[in-house]
Amino acid sequence: MTRKEILAAAEKCVCGQRDKDYGTPEDSFGLIAELWAKALKPCVPEGTDVCILPETVALMMALLKVARLIKSPEHLDSWVDLAGYAACGGEIASSKEETTK
Repeated sequence: MTRKEILAAAEKCVCGQRDKDYGTPEDSFGLIAELWAKALKPCVPEGTDVCILPETVALMMALLKVARLIKSPEHLDSWVDLAGYAACGGEIASSKEETTK
């Protein structure tokens, strides 16, 4: 696959049916962030808050893809997914930046 094909495949994933199936990345990653924070709560000292942001979910999912690619760099779907997570995380972060201006 060329970089253009990888980006086109990622665009098809993140700008297509997934919004209908799972909701927007902001909503979906927001829910994942809440669930991860609850799951991690027992791992931190009592009274310590666990805060995971939607853009952190995108980053962590991208790192999952990086870990998989270290083992199997020829697995093209992971490259596509990595590009998709980067796009979603960047969009979430930039929309937050715009609302704080």
